[in-house]
Amino acid sequence: MVNVANDPGPPLRRLPSIPGSGPTIRSILASAALPGAASQIPAEAWERRVFRVAQWSAGHSMDDLANHLVLIARRGEQGSSRVDRATRIDPGRIVPALRDAGVTLLALDRSHPACATWTSAAASAGLPVVVAADAAALERLRLEVLESILDHQRTMLQREDEVHRFLVRIVLAGGSLRELCEALAVFFGGAAIVTTTDGRVLARAGVGTVLEESLALECFDRTGRLIVESEPVGIRIASDRTPPGHDRRALVRIVAGPSDHGLLAVFCPGHELTPTDIHMLERAATVAALAVTKEQAVAAVEGKYRAEFLRDALAERAGTPGEAIEHANSLGWDIDRQMVVVVAETDENDAVTSRDADEVRALQERFVRAWIQAVRARDVTMPVAGFSQEVVALLPVPAGAERESTMRVVADLVRVVRGDGGGGRRSFSAGVSRPTDVARLATAYDEARRAVSVGRQMRGESALTHFDELGIYRLLALVPDSADLRAFVEESLGDLATDDSAENADLRRTLSILIDTNMNVAETARTMFFHYNTLRYRIVKLEKLLGPFTTDPQLRLTLALALKIQEMRGLRQR
Repeated sequence: MVNVANDPGPPLRRLPSIPGSGPTIRSILASAALPGAASQIPAEAWERRVFRVAQWSAGHSMDDLANHLVLIARRGEQGSSRVDRATRIDPGRIVPALRDAGVTLLALDRSHPACATWTSAAASAGLPVVVAADAAALERLRLEVLESILDHQRTMLQREDEVHRFLVRIVLAGGSLRELCEALAVFFGGAAIVTTTDGRVLARAGVGTVLEESLALECFDRTGRLIVESEPVGIRIASDRTPPGHDRRALVRIVAGPSDHGLLAVFCPGHELTPTDIHMLERAATVAALAVTKEQAVAAVEGKYRAEFLRDALAERAGTPGEAIEHANSLGWDIDRQMVVVVAETDENDAVTSRDADEVRALQERFVRAWIQAVRARDVTMPVAGFSQEVVALLPVPAGAERESTMRVVADLVRVVRGDGGGGRRSFSAGVSRPTDVARLATAYDEARRAVSVGRQMRGESALTHFDELGIYRLLALVPDSADLRAFVEESLGDLATDDSAENADLRRTLSILIDTNMNVAETARTMFFHYNTLRYRIVKLEKLLGPFTTDPQLRLTLALALKIQEMRGLRQR
């Protein structure tokens, strides 16, 4: 009976295990086609598998012989060793090349005129070889191996179709990426991981301890990000640093139409991955694309409502504190506690960028997803949302918490989002407000935004700044024209305003420490490891350049401001 759309279909069950990938050398030598055959097989080669059969001829390419059974037949050689010389077939040169090309097994018949030469060359090269009784036995061997390979391919196609239907039903039944990874981990007998395009892990699962051991490999950075820029798509060849048994991994892209949603990776310490497994993984990736698209659609709707509420709360348009708290609870957030507002903003100005609108939107969405994932990994009740060019998070802090402890927590989040800077991530700066409650969110939001802006001017790109660290820079940042600030520095410091010579920078540092120590000559000398008289000489030199700053408090204030401006890295060029 035909199954219609509303029929439940067969019940879900576990994925089938992975069958062997083609006949092994051991099974080939047990073939009935080889009575009286001789062989020389290295001990470690008995379980190697054959995927294809090829017949060697002069001029045959070595590029496509990996995992092949290569037949050395008399066809085209006319049974003459003189022909061997004429066509320049030299087994001593060809056999090592076949071994290096990944050939699994060499086969020829005893009547071949150069049989002894080929066999000797194979023994020297460590390449497995079997010698059939005659040409007819060699032909029967070829047909039996081909039949075995075709049976295997037919089985694999059936298995792929069964796996594909199984995975699709997981997603259609409401399953998540994690459930998809769990099914693949059991199927491959290892670990399965789904990441974003820049390598941030979205879902993972593993059998036994394989997942933990895989995440400790060199292909993950210290933040747990898969280093996608050095991980090729396909089967990965192990490095010398890879622990034994963990050199088998493969990656495929998760693509839906023109959209690249990330990567699907499997780690298989239990068996060697094959091109057939890659094809299987690619079919699984199409199902993962369906799951990713579904989750992104749901997240987009939820994120829209959450972002609108957070924007209203930061502008004090979310009603009374009680109403705001109740609304936040309905969204899964907790704002009925002491918090700091964290604002993160990319250092690149998207308003004047040369990127097209689609690329800017994709980069901002990736930036927002990175923050949401990092925050939720720490506390799912922490509000976090992305706006046009920034991400805002409300980080809970204990009552009476010191600024240093708060900044350590924020720095941990920043480190996770930033990773090691790979995978196409853009640099960003972050600002942190003073502790607040729900009634003062607007003020705290303004403090965090000010900390981002001024912090970038103070320290350059990738700055992390607390509002209380701004000090005098808060006032300096209010000057709209950077040219005015630069002119003030040049007028106040004269030649010391430039770094044309190392002496200028050294004298400027001396002046800065003198002002910081309130003109305490002894303390300055100890700080700079100078002799007292040496520092006195420098003070005289500074006063000749700048005026009597040691006795004129107004001049000291002017110089102190000029030095602060000089330290600001974010001043716009004229």
